[in-house]
Amino acid sequence: SYTYSLKNTLSEEKFKEKVDEAEREKLKKAIDETIEFLDATQSGTTEEYSDKQKELEGIANPILMKFYGAEGGAPGGMPGGGMPGSGAAPGGGEGPTVEEVD
Repeated sequence: SYTYSLKNTLSEEKFKEKVDEAEREKLKKAIDETIEFLDATQSGTTEEYSDKQKELEGIANPILMKFYGAEGGAPGGMPGGGMPGSGAAPGGGEGPTVEEVD
């Protein structure tokens, strides 16, 4: 979904206005390669998918940082922050305390 979200961002008019054509083409090529990889690798390992996403993020993040810097910051839910749900959960991961009740 990260890849398709980037693809949608690439087609936005504001993005086209603020990011030069060379960077848009570079990002488009990386997105297309990632989509081809995903289509061809239906039963790949988690590590393969993770590596491919990191490769795409390495290209996309600097371009998106310039774009969102010109826009005044990334709106919630837009690409550039990695996969949703990645990272540690807030609160240290200790979980709730469960007490037995008779």
